[in-house]
Amino acid sequence: MRRVAALLVCVGLLWAAPVASAAPVREPVGWAATGTGTTGGAGGTTWTVRTRAELKEALGNRGDPVAPKVIRVVGDINGHEAADGSLLGEQDYAPGYDLAKYMSCFGEDGAEWSDTRHDHCKQQRQLRQAGSAKEKAQIQLTVPSNTTLVGAGDDARLLGVFLTVNTGTNIVVRNLHLEAPVDHFTTWSPGDGARGSWNARFDALTVITGRNIWIDHCTFTDGRFPDREAPLGFHGEHVRRHDGLLDIEDGSDFVTVSDSRFEDHDKAILVGSGDGRGDRDRGHLKVTFLRNLFTDIAQRAPRVRFGQVHVVNNVYRGRAADTVYALGVGVESAIFSERNVFRYRQGALALAVADYGGDRFQDTGSWFNGRPGHLNSVAAGLGLTPDVGWHPADVYDYRPLTSASAVEEYVVRHAGTGRAYERP
Repeated sequence: MRRVAALLVCVGLLWAAPVASAAPVREPVGWAATGTGTTGGAGGTTWTVRTRAELKEALGNRGDPVAPKVIRVVGDINGHEAADGSLLGEQDYAPGYDLAKYMSCFGEDGAEWSDTRHDHCKQQRQLRQAGSAKEKAQIQLTVPSNTTLVGAGDDARLLGVFLTVNTGTNIVVRNLHLEAPVDHFTTWSPGDGARGSWNARFDALTVITGRNIWIDHCTFTDGRFPDREAPLGFHGEHVRRHDGLLDIEDGSDFVTVSDSRFEDHDKAILVGSGDGRGDRDRGHLKVTFLRNLFTDIAQRAPRVRFGQVHVVNNVYRGRAADTVYALGVGVESAIFSERNVFRYRQGALALAVADYGGDRFQDTGSWFNGRPGHLNSVAAGLGLTPDVGWHPADVYDYRPLTSASAVEEYVVRHAGTGRAYERP
């Protein structure tokens, strides 16, 4: 059967093709290795997919979505791809919707919406709502339990796909380039912040109530559509058309994010869905971030609420002027930071840690611009205590790299797609 699978790949058939058995992959390190562990779809049916329709079919696995399966992505898959192969856009989802007209209904300063400000306002509100629902229905693809979703080769990309895990368990996502979706119907919220804010709807990957998830050797980015090239909105600032790159929320647990790249984005990673969601998140959100590269990420790398989060051997680099913070300490969070490298040109140490209602933060051995980071001193200045109440070594086995040069050399060379089977 392996020969059959290879033949199907070589001839480039245009439909998804299931074959028996899957190649083994190495195991995760960190929280995803605890409990029952994370093996994904190892040992199950293998699918090879090249289109959105094929990917959706493979995720459904012929009516048995939670049976073990490995889905190999070849080349580019676009979330906006229609059944006839064409790519859908804003006007396909909501004919007649116009961003400028939508903005005009808030007034020049964007202070308040009115259905009666202009004749078109009620129509634009309805078009935006309907268009958003249709775009979500098109681009959202949900990964079920016992699945390995892996890029075949160095160039597998999910473009504009809103990839989600919703109550799924035992899932591996590897060796994929994920370009965050553009929200064509992003919402202006006048009361969000001092002057209002745009709130986009879609992440590149959202994990909701997922358990035992391993995200490995992936690249997350805004790609071809950075927000700095978006139309101008209120106050002369660009419209925000992207939400997060990766959100982990609603009681998700036992997650490892390893050897991946996060690039050119504002609010990258959120762990925990809200300050008021302790009923769902308290005691959960156990996540490890291991050997990832964060380049030109403005904030949330990650921002954490409630979770026990281990951030070890990651590299952060970018322009200080474009950076708000790296590690956000949110309500009831317990972040254990260990031997991370921070490089922000002309940046102050305060860029490494920010307090968002938290109480506890501990760092061991991190570096800032080539020198010892002293992040615990920064945290103490924010009123945070180093007693986080746990130590990763008491939970799982791991061996951190112990010099700044070793961390940088390894992470820059190995993190991201196309490097999935190289080891430290």
